[in-house]
Amino acid sequence: MGLLPRLLQITAAVIAAPAIIALLIISAERALGRRPRTAARVRPWVWLLPAFLLSGAILVYPMADTVLLSLRRADGTGWAGLSNYAWSVSSALLPTLRNNALWLVLVPAVTIALGLAVAVLGDKVRYERIIRTLVLIPAGISFAAAGVIWRLMYEYKPPSAQQTGTVDGVLGAVGVDPVPWVADPSVATYALIFVGCWMTLGTTALILSAGVKNIPGELIEAARLDGAGEWRIFRSVTLPTLWPSVLVALTTQVIFALKVFDIVYVMTNGQFDTDVAANRIYAELFVANNFGHASALAVILLIISSPVMFLNIRQFRQEATAR
Repeated sequence: MGLLPRLLQITAAVIAAPAIIALLIISAERALGRRPRTAARVRPWVWLLPAFLLSGAILVYPMADTVLLSLRRADGTGWAGLSNYAWSVSSALLPTLRNNALWLVLVPAVTIALGLAVAVLGDKVRYERIIRTLVLIPAGISFAAAGVIWRLMYEYKPPSAQQTGTVDGVLGAVGVDPVPWVADPSVATYALIFVGCWMTLGTTALILSAGVKNIPGELIEAARLDGAGEWRIFRSVTLPTLWPSVLVALTTQVIFALKVFDIVYVMTNGQFDTDVAANRIYAELFVANNFGHASALAVILLIISSPVMFLNIRQFRQEATAR
């Protein structure tokens, strides 16, 4: 099928979907107008029905289809049972799972710690906007572009050659031998994690900075009148009050760490012991054409990320109850 027919199909779908929804709602409202006694009970469900249908088509159906594919053979035909899940946690995948665990631990820990420092300390100086802007600049770059930038900055040359990579050039200026940052398995994953932290620190600091701005000044003043120092104020007042913001930042970082793909794909494509689950899903699906393996890994990522989602839902409900 050519490009023009595809564009026409997409345009028709974009126009037809809202038109059908509007037609259904208008028809339902006219029918409810003839039955005023039941209208109050039925009307909310009429307006919620399009949202349910769209959610089912966009979220529920793909999720259910992925679960079914994870139970099938490589080509998507015939049942394979739990063998794909057994492969997902086999020794062959241990390096990949280990790398994901490193991303899952280090990225949230580093970005939240540094984000707290930027948010709390920046709130005490006049040039806070400059600091926040500098930290937020990397967030405006796509992950693929950041991968290209840092691949060039990590470029390695032998010690006898002139260094063209920024990082090794700076190290050479202080007498440190160059390091093959993305080609040495002992440091490659950590070099990629640094890029991820550099990219996401700005958004984390912005979230936490907004939380710091919302801390009532009376609480801090009362703590100071009681003789509390800055560190005690941070531990006893600032940090507990910031917990909802920390939870939001933690959620975004955990999700990013679980599904990180662009940086790894662009910089190493999983070589040098840097592979992660999302990159392996891509390889299994588009290179090996193994739908079962790719779907099983996707389902495992969903299961791992679910507790963070439930924690957020619980926090939101507690906040709503407190209001």
